[in-house]
Amino acid sequence: MKNHTVILKIILITLFLVCLLDMPYGYFQLVRVIGMISFIYLGYQANSRNQKEWKYIFIGSALLINPIVKFSLGRDLWNIMDGIWVLILAFSIWQDRQKKN
Repeated sequence: MKNHTVILKIILITLFLVCLLDMPYGYFQLVRVIGMISFIYLGYQANSRNQKEWKYIFIGSALLINPIVKFSLGRDLWNIMDGIWVLILAFSIWQDRQKKN
């Protein structure tokens, strides 16, 4: 896995963890934009490496977090999704490192 992909995933993990705090609404809007663009990029990278499962997970995440057609899940469900994304991204870093070794 390329180093910039790992850095992007760590940045996303940090953004999603901060979402669990009491932040202003503008922060969540910023996370939606950054998250959508990042998940599209990660989906593209996964597709380039023939990782179909990851491609679908990342593109599905981009669709869910997109700031254009918003899904109103409520604060509690969004917090759960933030936690799930943290776990997914951490697992993808771990899995890619295992394949590398």
